[in-house]
Amino acid sequence: MTILRDLVRELIGMFLADARLTCAILILVALVAGLLLELGMNKGAGGTILTVGCLAIPVEAATREARRRKR
Repeated sequence: MTILRDLVRELIGMFLADARLTCAILILVALVAGLLLELGMNKGAGGTILTVGCLAIPVEAATREARRRKR
C-alpha cells in the first residue's frame, strides 16, 4: 500500500510541476503574441524572445527547486 501511495504522490507532483511550467510558457506565448499583434514587433525579435524565454523558464524552475531542496 505504501508503494501505491508513493506512486500517486509522485504522479501528482509531476503534474503540478508540469502545470506550473505549462502556464509560464503559455503566458510567455500570449505576451509575445500581444507584442507582435498590437505593437507590430519584428517577427525575428518575437522568435528570439520566445526562444530565450522557453529556455529560461525550465532553468529558473530547476534553480528554484534546487534552492528548495538545499534548505
